[in-house]
Amino acid sequence: MKRVNAARTPPIRALSLAVAASLAGIDSAAAAAQCTQPDAPIETDRPDVTNSAIVVPVGSLQNENGVDTSRDHGADTLSGTNSRWRLGIAPCLEVLVDLPNYVTAYHGAGPSGFGDVVPAVKWQISPLPGKFDLSITAGAALPTGANGIAGPGVQPYLQMPWSIALGDGWALNGMETNFFAPASDVKFTYQSTLVIEKEFGERSFLFVEYVGNFPSVGRNSQLINSGGGYRIDDHHQIDFHVGVGLDRNAPNYIFGLGYSFRLDGFLQQRDRTFAPSPGASLTRR
Repeated sequence: MKRVNAARTPPIRALSLAVAASLAGIDSAAAAAQCTQPDAPIETDRPDVTNSAIVVPVGSLQNENGVDTSRDHGADTLSGTNSRWRLGIAPCLEVLVDLPNYVTAYHGAGPSGFGDVVPAVKWQISPLPGKFDLSITAGAALPTGANGIAGPGVQPYLQMPWSIALGDGWALNGMETNFFAPASDVKFTYQSTLVIEKEFGERSFLFVEYVGNFPSVGRNSQLINSGGGYRIDDHHQIDFHVGVGLDRNAPNYIFGLGYSFRLDGFLQQRDRTFAPSPGASLTRR
């Protein structure tokens, strides 16, 4: 990178460079201010299928957990814990990972075993922050689980959750997802969701959601999901959801409960923990 010699730079050019640098700094600060701040209440990707269109604050670590029971093709199954970890690594940018959940059939014939571990990166775009929020998530399910539960091979996905504020606590949310499974017979599945959500006060919300799965091979499956959540405080939330299948390819029902929490300043705390104190010596006499 070239260095600018201030002594040889014409005054007008120097002033132009200074103004440009200042504007760049202002734009960066403004962009960061539009992202989620630590004083904002917890916003989760659950209990609906549609994920949040905003990311966690920089330096915050968020954990979302749930347990589901469902009936699908004559088998009653239990799934848990559906655990997602999210870490804000930069303004409007987070990394996340879905840990392997365990699925077991407790009544009827059905597969049992662990699912895949699924890392991803999520970038919040938000053309109109607070009014129209949009994010892009790219991830991949790694072949760590049972084929009967998660399917074979690496399975990348690309996802776009969005949200439109309608006013008076109402919001319209949705998500478009492309799932790729190169090692499977069904190599591509498109999923689309649409949610109408209503907030009650500052801590409670209810929603009704449509979820449609459209594979490249085989029949579609669609269901209606509904539920809600309650923020115990700005960093803790409990939730529930109930889903009903709309066709024979979807589960007959799904019922789930969840709990989520957020730790702010996680990265800063780790830095303080491992950073040597001023004047500290590595050897002692």
